[in-house]
Amino acid sequence: MSKKKILVLCTGNSCRSQIAEAYLRQFAGEKAEVYSAGVETHGVNPRAIESMKEDGIDISSHTSNNIDEYGDIEFDFVITVCDNARERCPYFPTKAKIFHHNFPDPAKAVGSESEIKQQFENVRELIKAYCLKFVEEHLP
Repeated sequence: MSKKKILVLCTGNSCRSQIAEAYLRQFAGEKAEVYSAGVETHGVNPRAIESMKEDGIDISSHTSNNIDEYGDIEFDFVITVCDNARERCPYFPTKAKIFHHNFPDPAKAVGSESEIKQQFENVRELIKAYCLKFVEEHLP
């Protein structure tokens, strides 16, 4: 059985899609190749790196990629993790099944450092639960 190819798409490929890519890789293991990209590239958010480190996953070597870089890959699944990415998602001919879940953007969090950190943790846990369920349902 060949590995499924999964693309996680977000606006800037800095937070939510990076977190989802890491969890999908962890939960899917050998069953999938996981990529993430943005309709723009904003670099990987340092708070996303920190939040994932707290859950034992190192994404500090991840890069922020543009959707255009993956035009030649035949994806099986495309998951948009924010409404903006879904609206701006460029059309590329694909057989991929498209999924959408709008997660809150922790990069827009305001408040004290601990409040912002808490919002990153909350979003991380939402994405983690979504990714686990996705792998259980779509990568048996």
